[in-house]
Amino acid sequence: MKTRFLLHSASSYKSLKRHNLSFNFAKRHALRLFKSNAIYSFIPKNACSTLRLSLAIDNGVIKTTDDFQWIHNNNDTFSAELADLATADYTFVVLRCPYKRLASVYLDKIVGQTFSARQLQKALKDSINLEKLTFTDFVKELKEKEIRKCDIHWREQVDFLIYEEYDDYFCLEDFEKTVIQLKQKIGLQVIDARSLTKHGSDQYILLDENEDFSQTNSLDILYLKKKGHCPHHKSLFNEEVREIVEDCYKDDIKLYSSIFGTHNLLFSEV
Repeated sequence: MKTRFLLHSASSYKSLKRHNLSFNFAKRHALRLFKSNAIYSFIPKNACSTLRLSLAIDNGVIKTTDDFQWIHNNNDTFSAELADLATADYTFVVLRCPYKRLASVYLDKIVGQTFSARQLQKALKDSINLEKLTFTDFVKELKEKEIRKCDIHWREQVDFLIYEEYDDYFCLEDFEKTVIQLKQKIGLQVIDARSLTKHGSDQYILLDENEDFSQTNSLDILYLKKKGHCPHHKSLFNEEVREIVEDCYKDDIKLYSSIFGTHNLLFSEV
């Protein structure tokens, strides 16, 4: 059995279980697949609803997609223990272009004024008006590390990693390959949850990527979405926003690029 080295575990000599916050955050998001003795590190906005649904059915706790809503209150039901992490037969994680992930978060969570949007408002002590918040405004707030950490949907992807190295790193932008390989390697039937969640951009007619929506407030974008249209991810970025993202999420961009190259990044000249 190969030794699987864990991230964060030796970053502090205090109690691993009680005081190592970075390790325990990543551990909570490391989910077990019982039959294959596999570990999946789930990262929000990276096909996590699809994979958590597939995992729940594979683990036998729900039978069909009719019980899809079960997953939302059970994020940590399959969280691995230390021995599970050390003895896993297979490990994998899905990464996403950091620019696209952040754009998706804004268009879904902020424009939709979800619980995550209210978390942001609370973290900023009610100093923002969610209806007037533009993507530029949103990204500027993320310059503060504590704001980046206040909600898992825009928290840096590297924070979710529990292993120094995974058996497989999958690319969300090439998810068909992920589906095939997970079936071949661990027998996991991946069940597409996009029609159930209804918060992906695939549900809308995308507008021209050359339009500029970087300064458009969230309420106006919500009206567009209600009419069946949605800004292209690229249209949310201006030069200032891109520079902030490349600074704040540089570790995510570096990791993604080192594994998959830059051709699937929204902006490849990093």
